[in-house]
Amino acid sequence: MRFKRILLLFLFSLSLFAGSVAQQVSLRETSTGVEFLLDGKQVLRYQTAKAAVPSGVKEAYSKSGFIHPIQSPSGQILSRIQPEDHYHHYGIWGPWARATIGGKEVDFWNLGDEKGRVDFSRILSKKQAGGAAELKVRQNHLDLKATKENQIAMEEDLRIKVKPADKGRYLVEYTSTLRTQIPGGILLDDYHYGGGIGFRATEVWGDANSSILTSEGKTRASADGSSARWILVTGQSEHPSGKSGILFMSHTNNQSHPEPLRVWPLGQYEGKGNVFIEFCPIRYNSWEIQPGQRYILSYRMLVFDGELSVQEAENYWKSFVK
Repeated sequence: MRFKRILLLFLFSLSLFAGSVAQQVSLRETSTGVEFLLDGKQVLRYQTAKAAVPSGVKEAYSKSGFIHPIQSPSGQILSRIQPEDHYHHYGIWGPWARATIGGKEVDFWNLGDEKGRVDFSRILSKKQAGGAAELKVRQNHLDLKATKENQIAMEEDLRIKVKPADKGRYLVEYTSTLRTQIPGGILLDDYHYGGGIGFRATEVWGDANSSILTSEGKTRASADGSSARWILVTGQSEHPSGKSGILFMSHTNNQSHPEPLRVWPLGQYEGKGNVFIEFCPIRYNSWEIQPGQRYILSYRMLVFDGELSVQEAENYWKSFVK
């Protein structure tokens, strides 16, 4: 039986790329970001320049270092930035909401408080090979209350890799490597927001036309505060099937795996444009980041149009962590 399971997993892994050998992912750098193109069409964009805020909004909410848009294979925009309810929400991103540095609290998440922030610093490398494309960037976690020479609290090397998958879908690898040089280190405090990988979905999705399912069988109504290996977010789109979505997967080596989730409840903001999910490794336990050490969080996303079955989701996760 064990051999049979291994064989089936191997065959599934091969099938991820079957029929998509001809597909190619390429990179295109602009003055404001780096675009990932699947067969010449943009599917994902990493923002290197600070995004301008809407008129009348505090300039502190302007930010770089995030993914938006992320699009389905057919071009459906699945993410959102700067919603009126949370101007500090930026597509796919992962700042820490509460950290203790030198005895004081620093908030890298809530930009309006002007205590801290996370921004793009520089491109470390770009690669295109084997039909895939990869971008590696440096992001700085800034302690704005520190002296200027001590404001870089953490350096983050973020690796984003996009490659074709089966059935016209595509995969995104999102790997964050954290380190600090702060004497005494940093304590990422336990809190129900922060770090990992967060996703603010398109304003089109709400209670009535989207769904959430976790690897443990939790739905939108019960997922918040639970832990999961993967979380599937699906919603209405203009694809002929009527649906598009993203499967978010957490690696077994991640802090607190299976990872705790933050999922906004049903009914928030009158049930409209209210889809937010996050893998939150510090939800129940603080995490010490010591100087001179590297800390890695690895995630994978499958972006698709149409339906994705539970068995497919499970197989994609197993292929990720095998």
